[in-house]
Amino acid sequence: MVSVQQWTGREASALRAALRMSTRAFAEHLGVALRTVAKWESLGAETQPRPDTQAILDTALARADSAAQARFEAVLFPERKSARPADYETWTEDIERAVVCISRQDFPFASTLLNRWLSSRTPQQLDDKGLYLYGRSLVLLGDLQRDQGAILGPLSARHSYLSARGMFTELDIPRRVAQIELSLAVVQEMAGELESSARHYELLAQDERLSPRDRARARLWVGTALSKGGDNAYAASAMTVATRAFEDLGEPEDWSVAHQKLALAHRAAGDLKQALHCIGIARTTGTVDSPMQRVRLDTAYGHILLSDPATRNDGLSVLDQAAQVARQYGLSHQLRSIEGIRKGQQG
Repeated sequence: MVSVQQWTGREASALRAALRMSTRAFAEHLGVALRTVAKWESLGAETQPRPDTQAILDTALARADSAAQARFEAVLFPERKSARPADYETWTEDIERAVVCISRQDFPFASTLLNRWLSSRTPQQLDDKGLYLYGRSLVLLGDLQRDQGAILGPLSARHSYLSARGMFTELDIPRRVAQIELSLAVVQEMAGELESSARHYELLAQDERLSPRDRARARLWVGTALSKGGDNAYAASAMTVATRAFEDLGEPEDWSVAHQKLALAHRAAGDLKQALHCIGIARTTGTVDSPMQRVRLDTAYGHILLSDPATRNDGLSVLDQAAQVARQYGLSHQLRSIEGIRKGQQG
């Protein structure tokens, strides 16, 4: 509900119009003299009701039904285009559709669904429900940008996440704030800031604002950042702890992904036998068959095969397949990773 900090004749007249009352009916409704209401109508913003009448007007607005309150806001702020409950329902549906599109790497349609709201609303126009939906849309836009490899700059995942974090901080929703901080740590890792991302993951792995699943994911990602930095022993230890947590939580997909990450840590440590064992588990137990996950799994498998001269050609073939899918779905970060693996092998 819109609130009034200081009533003047303008706001009082807007309330009368919103309640669809005549000046006489409005005066009786408030318990004030008819000439007082007439004065508000004629002088508008140039007159202010007495303090006791200000309180009466506050009460009248608070007791008005939702339709009258909406009319009051529309009369008082005609420039606003605040979403109404029906719009919020449609917005929520579009967010749910965008989640599915992003999971399938249908980035163009997901972008259309999100930007139809982000481009037609500004946070200043929205109430708390609208701000919540705006923040969720920004997070999904950040996920989309991250998956496409746009991680830095004004049109990037980092920018979208930071904007969303500010909104959820203002709304005082700590769980959402912590989830965004986890996503920002992922962006740090993707940008090569391995030590910083590992420290953030460590903190978030013990952050009570997050769910047990998100804390386990943070623990897993401690390992991925450390493994990229060459600390494979501690990385494997952190990943093993996360893998057990996923098993205890009954999260089969996360458990499968953890084995994929473990496989790469073992490969980096030179234990190809254990790496093949873990990647085999990941390849046979994964339940989400999205293009992104296929590319990640094939990239990891190809990387391991490429590390053994006896399976080098097989590894190149698997990486070629992963690169083809990455190009098809615009997964530029994954494509850069594949090219980096090839160049590293050639070097």
